[in-house]
This record gives sequence, structure tokens and C-alpha cells, in this order.
Amino acid sequence: MQGATLPRGCLGAALGPTWRVGPALFDLAANELCCSAAPSLRAPKRQSTAVTTDECLSSNVVGGMLGMRNGGEMIANADLAASTYAVGRDASHFEAHVLPGVRAIARSAWTALFPDDCEGWDYYTACETAPPPAFAFSAIAVTMRDRVVAAAPIFRLTYRLDTPLQGSWRPLGTWLNRHLPRLVNLPVMGLGSPLADRCHLGVAADLSPLERTAAVRTLLARLDAHAASQNVPILAIKDLPDQQLAAMATPLQEARFTRVASLPVAILDLPFASEDAYLASLTAATRKDIRRKLKRAANVRVEIRTSSAGIEQAIVALYDETRLQSGLDYGDFEKLSPHYFGEVMTRLGERAVLMLYWVGQKLIGFNLLLVERDRIIDKFIGMHYPIAREHNLYVLSWMTNVRFCLEHGIAQMQTGQTAYAAKLRFGSRLDKLWVCFKHRGKVLNGIFRTFGPLMAFDKMDPDLAVLHKKGRPSLGDDRHRWKP
Repeated sequence: MQGATLPRGCLGAALGPTWRVGPALFDLAANELCCSAAPSLRAPKRQSTAVTTDECLSSNVVGGMLGMRNGGEMIANADLAASTYAVGRDASHFEAHVLPGVRAIARSAWTALFPDDCEGWDYYTACETAPPPAFAFSAIAVTMRDRVVAAAPIFRLTYRLDTPLQGSWRPLGTWLNRHLPRLVNLPVMGLGSPLADRCHLGVAADLSPLERTAAVRTLLARLDAHAASQNVPILAIKDLPDQQLAAMATPLQEARFTRVASLPVAILDLPFASEDAYLASLTAATRKDIRRKLKRAANVRVEIRTSSAGIEQAIVALYDETRLQSGLDYGDFEKLSPHYFGEVMTRLGERAVLMLYWVGQKLIGFNLLLVERDRIIDKFIGMHYPIAREHNLYVLSWMTNVRFCLEHGIAQMQTGQTAYAAKLRFGSRLDKLWVCFKHRGKVLNGIFRTFGPLMAFDKMDPDLAVLHKKGRPSLGDDRHRWKP
């Protein structure tokens, strides 16, 4: 797999000097030796060199490897200064760089790590242009011989530690936040995004197992040092898929992360030739209920658009109305910029589809779908109440999305997190996701490792609590354990 490259020697000039002592590499910004098996050594204090020109950030690929042109100007950032880490012999060519965003990585380099992902470079650029109110976004990239071999988005916010408390536990979280705000609200820096269904931590597929481990180790070390420079005490990795967690277990253990179950993602497999075949896969009671509710929604007009022009404010209002109607409250993780929908629709083009639901001239609901060759992501939904309930809009929107998949030969419909009872009833499975976290202080991290698992998201969701009580094995087994 080819990544975008820079002219030889250009990356080093752009990033400033790097120091190597045997197999160990130093972060000149933090002046700390990280993850080295060599004897304890410390680099002499030295000023990091910020990028002041865009010559060495550009290449034959538009935007270069670690920079992009925006209106004829290159994005530069002081964090592009030397920031290299030692992880032993296998990391002799790895360097990690904190960047102003995914947009600062060439589209070709990002896409090589996440091919055919609708939550790709364009999507993250849209999210960075219209971030949620409480979040700041950046990114991190690991290079080897001037090629991006690992990368991930970074988010930062002040996080309420009581966020997982839902249902009957929510009043306790509200009380804690009111009376102990300094203990409950803490700065967090994490890999992933509140606007993505999984953590896009990508590693080049052609690296050897040792190189993959070294690349992730380098990335985590740089993230830790960057958090230290920003006085952020807590690190997190949001929504790692099961398989990816297993592949990253070694560097995560070494960095003393703890993992807890996140909210799983619901996925509907559609190996069906027709709508009738899909309905036949459900229980008789569910089939009857769906058909009855579709009849009651007969006067709802469905419109498919690839633009939000003229209706963006209405869509935002419908989303906010639905969010406030929910019995769950995940706080800042559920809030969107009023410009989010417009940016996504503009930047993704035909890969972003709006399903609009009208009664007469009134817009009563919408779905935002992100479209791939073999998968759609049902990203967000918004409804106007009580008319949405009167017309059984949730069932209509579900079946409209199923029909869209079947008509376009799309085999998988991903419908996100929460509202699991209905999704399971309609044939979905739940894929397990994980949150990994650590406190950078050794003592406090020990406390986090002890009590953090008690606050796992999947234990607090009301629908999942019912499943656990019934003993339903819909979340898979708990295979990836490591000792605290």
C-alpha cells in the first residue's frame, strides 16, 4: 500500500531536529524519554521548531502528507515540531506528530488507512469545520520514512464523569455534578470522535505485527506527552471495535489503560432479495406490527435529497427536539453544531443522503444516511412530536432505509448506539465497542482502574440492562481481558 510521500529530507526540515540515543528517540518539546527500554537518559532542554513556511509540507500530492492547502494557504502548527518517541529497535523510523486536524493530513494518506469509509477524510473535515459546542478537535499521525502509517482524530472536552449514569441512576449523577463539580468535571483528551460510530485509529495494513505494535506505542506516547503539555489529566480512546482492541492489547497494557464496555453499535445484516424476504426473517408478531404501522403512515410523503439547502434550520430543530425527548442524556456527546448537517451534505456529496418525511407541506422528520458500497450508516434522526408518533414515523423510517439498502444492493445497515430494544426486534445484532482510559497520575490511575469498570456504559443503558437480566447473549463474549 502506497502512502503520500514528501521529498527526501523535507519532513525533517519541517519538523525540526530529532534526537536519537541508541534506539531511544526523544520528544524535544516535552524533554522526556518515553517508552524506552534503554537506561534512563534525558535530552538537553531545547526549543522546538515550529513550522513557519509551507515549502516542506507540500509534495506532488496536493496538500502534502501532513498539510493541506486551504484557499491557497497551508495549515501549519507548532505541534508539528519535533515530537519523536522511542519504543525500542522496531520504532527506529517512527515519528509521531500532533496536527491541527484530520484536514492537515493528505486525503490520500488518510484514505489509505480507511479505504471506502464514508466516515472518512471528507467527513472529518466537515466535523472539524462545524465541531460540537463543547469539543475541540485535532489529530495525530505516525510517520515512517516520510509516510503516514498510523493516524487518529483527537477530541478534547471537559467531561462529566457521571455521564454513564442513565435511567434511575441519572438523578445521582445530577446531584454529584451539582455538589461536587470539581471532582465530576475533568479535562479529557481522547482518540476518536463524538461524531463517529467507532474510533478511527488506523494502522497501515502492510506493517509487520511488530511494526504495528510499535506504531501504536509511538502514537500513545505522543498523545500522553501532548496531554501533559496541555495539563489534561485523563486520556481516553472512544469506541474501539472488539477486533481492534485485541490487536492493540499489548501497547494499551504497557501504557496502563483500563478498558470498559462502551455502548454497542447496532447492525442489521440484509442478505435478502426483497422486502418480503426481510420481513419473513422477523417474528410473526413483529411482521404484523410493522405492516399495521406502515398502513397508518400511508399519507406521509418520503423525499430523498443529497442537499440540505433551504431546510437546514428545520433539520437542526427536529434533531434537538428528538434529543430532548429522549429518556437518555449523554450530555455534550449528543449536541451538534447548527452547521453540522450543511457541512456534511456539502463535503460528502452523494455519499450523504437525507430521507425527509412530510405531511402536507410540514417536515415532520428526517434521517441522515452516510452511504458506502456495502453499508449505510443511519447517522442521525429527528422527529416532530406528537405527529411523528401518530404516523409511526420510526417504523416508516426504518423500513424506508431497509428499502434503500435493498434497492442499491447494500448488505448492511448500521444504526448506531441506544434504542436497542426496537433495533433488536427488527433483526439487528449488537457489535461490542470498548472505551479505554487512564489517569496520567499513577495513584489516581489506580483508583480509576479499580472503580472505572463499575461505570461501564453498557451496564447503565436501560435497554441493555433488561437484556443482561434476561441473559441474552447479544453482546458477544468478554474475550479481551487484561489485568488492572
